[in-house]
Amino acid sequence: MKQTQALNEVGQSLWLDNITRALLDEGILDHYIAEYSVTGLTSNPTIFDRAIEGGHDHDTDIADRKAAGASDEQVFFELAMADLRRAADLFAPVHGRTDGVDGWVSLEVSPLLAHNTGSTIDEARALHRKAARDNLFIKIPGTAEGLPAIEECVYSGVPVNVTLLFSAEQYQAAAGAYLRGVERRIADGLDPAVASVASLFVSRWDKAVAEHAPEELRDQLGIAVARQAYRAYRELLDSPRWQRLANEGARPQRLLWASTSVKDPEAPDVLYVGALAAPFTINTMPDRTLEAFADHGKVGELLPADGGDSEEVIAAFAAAGIDADSLARELQREGADTFVTSWRGLLDRIGSRHEQLSGAG
Repeated sequence: MKQTQALNEVGQSLWLDNITRALLDEGILDHYIAEYSVTGLTSNPTIFDRAIEGGHDHDTDIADRKAAGASDEQVFFELAMADLRRAADLFAPVHGRTDGVDGWVSLEVSPLLAHNTGSTIDEARALHRKAARDNLFIKIPGTAEGLPAIEECVYSGVPVNVTLLFSAEQYQAAAGAYLRGVERRIADGLDPAVASVASLFVSRWDKAVAEHAPEELRDQLGIAVARQAYRAYRELLDSPRWQRLANEGARPQRLLWASTSVKDPEAPDVLYVGALAAPFTINTMPDRTLEAFADHGKVGELLPADGGDSEEVIAAFAAAGIDADSLARELQREGADTFVTSWRGLLDRIGSRHEQLSGAG
């Protein structure tokens, strides 16, 4: 049995954190589904930016849409929609077989809206309608302004992937927004089964403290924070509040491990995959990490439901002068800023490519 399949056997879904035309056109994604047990996919503007920069698969579509008068942002969403619909169709059998638990792809709202609640709600609803796929999540950041947007979108029946979460506290805030949306649907006699995932970013923790942490704590902070979040997740699933909603037919918001590629060149390349195996969670990873785990990864002990030694590890970092709470807030702010930078770079890339194609024409 491949180790990717072994992760599936313990109840964890493997999603690919990438999408390109080559993945779709050359059967690579089909291969990952068949051979590596991949059951979903995530995307972000940086992924599309790299795809456009590194090839010419989107050139015709860019030229055609710009010729029709589309803005650079409109061009992006149309390109992304086209690719993600194809991916969603590949995962439709998984989505059907699991009754909507798995088989999802994700598209995010403009990062420029991270601190604008109303505009986030409007764009999320519009993207959901336009995508016209039952298995497509709309990604909304778990910022202070994003939380009420998450609640309102869930209440509206929009499946939401909550992104930019960096701590158990931020996860709990996102879970609370999801629960409020579901509770409102039940109160109004609506179907409470609106899917959602909460995406906790892992490796950015260790990158942020790499130059400050003692050597004996190297590459341990991200996993410790993930263990804290997993404990909060399991406590929520065991809570009377959730059990009442489950009795009404609600679906739990699944916890997703994001940013699981290793940033430290001296660390094992599958560090976060092996360390974060846990039932009813998702690990989304880029191609290289997926292939590495399929080749030489190993499923070891599962994450402990009680958080294991996470408190002791966090305390050790605190003793070394690293405040995890303040760093979580900083990482979320930096993440939102990085997404904006990537977004603007992507739109510039589309505009530049259009100019190049116009000149060539």
